Amino acid sequence: MSVAAVLVDTGLAHLDRAFEYAIPEDLAEGVAPGVRVKVRFAGRDLNGFVVEVREEAEHPGRLQPIRRLVSPEPVLLPSVLAAAQQVAREYAGLTGDVLRLAVPPRHARAEKALAAEPPEQEALVWDGDSAPWRRYPAGAALVRRLADGDSPWGAWTALPARDPAVDWPAALADAAAAAVLSGRGAILLAPDHRDVARLEAAVIERLGGSNHVLLTAAQGPQARYTAFLKVLRGHVPVAIGTRAAAWAPVRDLGLIAWWDDGDDLWEEPRAPYPHVRDIVAARARIEEAALLTGGFARSVPIQGWVEGDVVKDIGAARVAVRAAAPRTVIAGDEHERDLDPVVARARIPGVAWRTARAALEHGPVLVQVPRRGYVPSLACQHCRRRAQCRECGGTLGLSGRDGVLLCRLCHRREPDFRCPQCNGRSVRALVIGARRTAEEIGRAFPGVPVHTSGAATVLADVPAEPAVVIATPGAEPVAADGYAAALLLDAWALLDRPSIDAGAEALRRWLGAAGLVRGAE
Repeated sequence: MSVAAVLVDTGLAHLDRAFEYAIPEDLAEGVAPGVRVKVRFAGRDLNGFVVEVREEAEHPGRLQPIRRLVSPEPVLLPSVLAAAQQVAREYAGLTGDVLRLAVPPRHARAEKALAAEPPEQEALVWDGDSAPWRRYPAGAALVRRLADGDSPWGAWTALPARDPAVDWPAALADAAAAAVLSGRGAILLAPDHRDVARLEAAVIERLGGSNHVLLTAAQGPQARYTAFLKVLRGHVPVAIGTRAAAWAPVRDLGLIAWWDDGDDLWEEPRAPYPHVRDIVAARARIEEAALLTGGFARSVPIQGWVEGDVVKDIGAARVAVRAAAPRTVIAGDEHERDLDPVVARARIPGVAWRTARAALEHGPVLVQVPRRGYVPSLACQHCRRRAQCRECGGTLGLSGRDGVLLCRLCHRREPDFRCPQCNGRSVRALVIGARRTAEEIGRAFPGVPVHTSGAATVLADVPAEPAVVIATPGAEPVAADGYAAALLLDAWALLDRPSIDAGAEALRRWLGAAGLVRGAE
């Protein structure tokens, strides 16, 4: 009787290893490495994955038989298991917890509905020439090495682009097409559904509509499992998605690429809380695949990789950067305050108003506001102590023009504010939110459309017509032909976060907004 080594999902750290089980004769044909099974463990029926099938047992005693074969589909590839074990070790977690992130729950209807044999794949549209990568000295060599079957590792600082044909989604799609041209597969990752949609559109232009699948956490159980099976069975060579697609079981993996490593959406909120950076690095190392990370800004860990020679630096020549990047003006600096003392007290300095007014003649203007809401934070008018809720200590703010103070934590109204330090009864705004900013700018530019994009409603894109777009960091929509200008208001608020990476995060947010603006030339 053959023996199966089964990784049992016990949820206990000291039992995070494979256990041997006897394979009954009626299950012998279906039990193979990677399949799901039910086994008896400590008096309970638990789920597990078969990780190895042996002829002889290492355990000298009597073995329990496998209770049930859940599915004959080998959903756990050896390379994915090895990466999951490495991630579990690095994050002091359980392999079973990592595998719950890597392998979606089984959906029997999806498993039966999908054909076992792959359909005939659509011919590649891509001709091997990459306009996006011609903007970088090392870009042509990167694409050529991918097409030749090599596996380079690179950290890419992207240039802003008005033309979608040379923007970052097109560059990542070209890299994936080069990997497919070499007979391998690719995984392309973006932080949110808006970026995934842009990435998918670029891939369709190069690979057609039937050579990829989407894998996102927002998909329903059947849709996600069907996409997972298509990749697993080799029906498609490319997987595109958010954090959930980092574990896609792509056959002959040749490239893993992800955009904007510093985005906090790459941090898994479930135990053991791995960052996608470590997941893809483990997979690329185990499967000998190329690794490419890109962004308008570079995170501190990726810069550490560059300095440690883990990845090669890929960037544009200085003259190309100066041509593609927008001109940056620091409003409210010492020189401007000397010329106009009112600047020191104005939230939006005169130079910003003049820039926005001139830019609106040529296209939309982006206004980045660090805080959502109306007036999210207040302080005593006299002593400047932060206004706090008497019940829970939360920050008091204004939810609208009615002037009623509201706790942002417990949502309790505060009709009779009194400062506990100076007994003052009036308040002043510490930070102005996006909705109040929209009101102010709407009055300043009558007749100009004002759009808001934030937590409640995130816009994917806006047309090229003149308009003002008020957005919180990370919710900036893409403008057709780029923004004519961008105002980064209350810049100090991003730097004032109580976080060790506040400076790096603020720079990433600012460069992300700047990357949506038309170049200086």
